[in-house]
Amino acid sequence: MVGIAIIGCGAITEHRHAPECHHNANINLCGFFDINQDRCREFAEQYSCKAYSTYEEVLNDPSVDGVIICTANRFHCEMTLQAFAHGKHVLCEKPIAVTLEEAESMIAAADKAEKYLMVAHNQRFEPLNRKIKEILDSGKMGRIISFRTIFSHGGPEGWSVEKSNATWFFNKKQAGLGALGDIGIHKADLIHWLINDDIKYITAKVLTLDKKTPDGELIGLDDNAICILESKSGIVGTLEASWTHYGKGYNETTLYCENGIIEANRYSDDPITLLMRDGSREVIRVEDCDSGMSAAFASCIINHRSPEVDGEEGKKALEIVLKCVESSKLNARVAL
Repeated sequence: MVGIAIIGCGAITEHRHAPECHHNANINLCGFFDINQDRCREFAEQYSCKAYSTYEEVLNDPSVDGVIICTANRFHCEMTLQAFAHGKHVLCEKPIAVTLEEAESMIAAADKAEKYLMVAHNQRFEPLNRKIKEILDSGKMGRIISFRTIFSHGGPEGWSVEKSNATWFFNKKQAGLGALGDIGIHKADLIHWLINDDIKYITAKVLTLDKKTPDGELIGLDDNAICILESKSGIVGTLEASWTHYGKGYNETTLYCENGIIEANRYSDDPITLLMRDGSREVIRVEDCDSGMSAAFASCIINHRSPEVDGEEGKKALEIVLKCVESSKLNARVAL
């Protein structure tokens, strides 16, 4: 059994990491740490484990084999480096960091400590996307020609702990990146994995259209991004991320292949539809389940196996996002 402590008691911990760790037979949920000690104690009471008073206390606990870092983005690098210095494995929420230099330092620290660094790009682990990957790898659909992928909702102020536009997600110093780094980065990682090719060129518009701070000013981060991605082999597609789709969220990917189309909709009763070139149509349903992140993290530690989404993969997704921002600022096509 693997001892895991969770750092940060926000919404992602409440809805994903805490319950998934709690229900995993291979994980001993040792406890929680958050600067909001009241919330930390609430979680500890709910899950019958420890409320740590400091991060150092977590790292000095010999029963903790690994930590799941669910803090604001700007703390990811610092807290990961500290964890490796204390011999702990790390599952870090996305984005891996806010700069490539930070990501590289995290990867180097993992190598030096001989510990695992895993990044929480959960879309790779969803049964729906695993099935799509299986279909693509089978050759049934032939070559991928182009794609369209979107992840959107009404904004983090609707589901974050703060439940207001005072959320850290709107604070540039704490978040570093906006909608593109929050949800668009999931699709950047997913597309890179599904098409099995690196992104080479990017043309993007990364914008702030509607989200405002408590004083009524537009936030200093993007709330929308529309991006054109071109792979090394010539696959071209669009990636869209938005925090301003009020009333309905989207989590969809469409792959246009030489033998037909794969339509995937996370929120549909028909999650995968194959529209074949010969006019036939096939619906594939998959079992919905948890994200699989904590299970994969624990399995890596137990079986001494490197994570599928390791630091290098997390860095690739971050680079795509940062190049989208660069393209938008330059109003030009940029190369990775």
